[in-house]
Amino acid sequence: MEIIEVTNIAGALLFRPAPHRDERGFFSRTFDRDVIAKAGLDPDAFIQDSISRSRRGVVRGMHTRSGKGEAKLVRCSYGAVFDVLVDLRPDSPTYRNRETFDLTGDNQVTVYVPAGCAHGFQALTEPADVSYRIDRAHDPSEDVSIAFDDPDLGIPWPLPVSLMSDRDKAAPSLVQATARLS
Repeated sequence: MEIIEVTNIAGALLFRPAPHRDERGFFSRTFDRDVIAKAGLDPDAFIQDSISRSRRGVVRGMHTRSGKGEAKLVRCSYGAVFDVLVDLRPDSPTYRNRETFDLTGDNQVTVYVPAGCAHGFQALTEPADVSYRIDRAHDPSEDVSIAFDDPDLGIPWPLPVSLMSDRDKAAPSLVQATARLS
């Protein structure tokens, strides 16, 4: 598994596996404790696995957490998504930078999202499954959403938005949301 630094977001990483493909399909390692440790992360820090299934055009995000934040490993396990990270750590050298990724069930690439970064994605297929490995228990009082279409983010969503949660529809601007993070 290859470890790739995401230069536009300090501390973000891509883990690119080497799936074994044959006439049956493929087999791929999606988490390797030794590779995670080699990347400087604590593999035991991740305490919860979750999965979401989305219909084509659905946007989930942009989400972050107040308090200590939340680090996570994100992977599209089936289908394809347009994945987005935004650095919201005021002390980071890449503060307010944005990076996008094409994550697919075929490539099985995992993105490490550092605590303090906002994350979101748009499903490009019907369906798209996204798997998360998270380092903190969920506390809804720490949830922070940011308007997916905020001009300060300037995210080039590839499809018209078909659906989103009520929470995401009502999400405040980047400026309003970051005030809640400090």
